[in-house]
Amino acid sequence: MSTPETMTAPSNTRTAHHRRYLMCRPEHFTVSYKINPWMEPARPTDTANAVAQWQKLYDLYLALGHEVELIEPLAGYPDMVYTANGGFVIDGRAYVPEFRFVERQGESPAFAEWFRANGFDTVMPEEVNEGEGDFLLVGDTILAGTGFRSTGDSHREVGEVFGREVVSLNLIDPRFYHLDTAIAVLDPVEGIENGGPERANIAYLPGAFDEASRAILEERYPDAILVSDEDGSVFGLNSASDGYNVIISPRAKGFEAQLRERGYNPIMVDLSELLLGGGGIKCCTLELRGAE
Repeated sequence: MSTPETMTAPSNTRTAHHRRYLMCRPEHFTVSYKINPWMEPARPTDTANAVAQWQKLYDLYLALGHEVELIEPLAGYPDMVYTANGGFVIDGRAYVPEFRFVERQGESPAFAEWFRANGFDTVMPEEVNEGEGDFLLVGDTILAGTGFRSTGDSHREVGEVFGREVVSLNLIDPRFYHLDTAIAVLDPVEGIENGGPERANIAYLPGAFDEASRAILEERYPDAILVSDEDGSVFGLNSASDGYNVIISPRAKGFEAQLRERGYNPIMVDLSELLLGGGGIKCCTLELRGAE
């Protein structure tokens, strides 16, 4: 008789799955305005260092066998490196963002143009949403964040666009202003028949959510990894996983140990320069899920 996965699951139960990502080289990265608590325009930034750190993440994805597409960086849009906010893509359909802050609104047409040029069924939004920053696909379910950026109305809209169940979660800590700063999807593929676990799992920071949202997460993901505030506050959860390899901040020591206990393979990449803009590994990585 099969038994549920336990804390001591051996690493051979984890499978790395081929992924396809969209990234943007931070050639224009700086912090010239403040739209989240991490941004301090008076604090100097080093664009060359941002590019060098980003390059290590890009090279790692390729070394792991993943595909990486690139969108051209636009001058005047230093946050375009955070491509996770550039859309939400399932089955070859791309839902384009409608950014809350004017400083980023010029990015949306560029992402829409890229999706169309690359053969995606491109859907323009009516509601304020910031793409995969606030929408995470876990199995067949879309977890949707609100509270700081994407509006609740976008949760209805994204459900209509993709015909999926949407679970709304309310963020309450301004440091974790996007859902992808407070939840990491550990299993991008669900189902034994697909080569994944029976149920996709997540890691999350309980304190980033209100009481009702915590109750939802506890019920739906009883085996989730609960991450400490110490690891969350270094953007430990802003991570990318292929189902075995989980790329995380080197400062998230507790999360690293938790992942190893569960049979994942954490790999550390330092994006400290890009954290000055309020983004990490996942922020720089938009998953391109093609039509199967």
